[in-house]
Amino acid sequence: MDDRGGDGGGSFVAVRRISQGLDRGNTCHSTSVEVVAGSAAWLGRGLSCVCAQRRESDARPSFDLTISQEECLQRLQSRMDVTYDSSLPEHQEALRTLWNAAFPEEELQGLISEQWKEMGWQGKDPSTDFRGGGFISLENLLYFARHFPKSFQDLLRKQEGDRALWEYPFAVAGVNITFMLIQILDLEAVKPRTLVGATFLKFLAENESAFDLLYCIAFKLMDHQWLAMHASYMDFNTVMKATRRHLETELLQENITRLEDLPSYSLLSR
Repeated sequence: MDDRGGDGGGSFVAVRRISQGLDRGNTCHSTSVEVVAGSAAWLGRGLSCVCAQRRESDARPSFDLTISQEECLQRLQSRMDVTYDSSLPEHQEALRTLWNAAFPEEELQGLISEQWKEMGWQGKDPSTDFRGGGFISLENLLYFARHFPKSFQDLLRKQEGDRALWEYPFAVAGVNITFMLIQILDLEAVKPRTLVGATFLKFLAENESAFDLLYCIAFKLMDHQWLAMHASYMDFNTVMKATRRHLETELLQENITRLEDLPSYSLLSR
């Protein structure tokens, strides 16, 4: 796959940064961002993430699990199996909670609203963007907003660093990160078939929120890589590849006994 996207068929939105952050007063619509539709392979409903570069014929080792690790993996896989259902009140409430965490001073006009583009969804109905990541991708975003609100807001409002004119859309990038983590940790397998996946399950057995925490680390690391590479929206695949390599390297360091020991954890701010 071409690292710089192309005509892959998936739709995306690119966010043009007009001013630093989102200046929100009493109006319902900010003038600080402009959302532009386009076509590329790296973001969108198909979520054709560059991380899925695997042939079914590849030989993989299998790692045995403890009973505790197996149970934790099954619970995480149960979360992964939940699709976002816009008819369910609890899913509707989770989406409203995400909005309130992102823009506490701006009233949401509805679950289908042009306002959602301000967060970096592709259109006025965020539910269409959850197909690749499922409900767990919404849970990941909520965990990020609740546990690391400063970093969440910094990434949402693009408040740090010398940024490109055309920025990645925050929310859809978040769904991509959920999708990437599921892949690199090999979480859909009955048993992990990679050392990275087996290592992660040790952390999961100690902390059932390990996947959500690693999501926060990965999101912040992606943005850190984005700034370091002076990236613009067509570089998203390249940045995601670099993020994956960096994250895998950190997870396999010998001195890492918990996710908080990862060097990239220090990038997060509460």
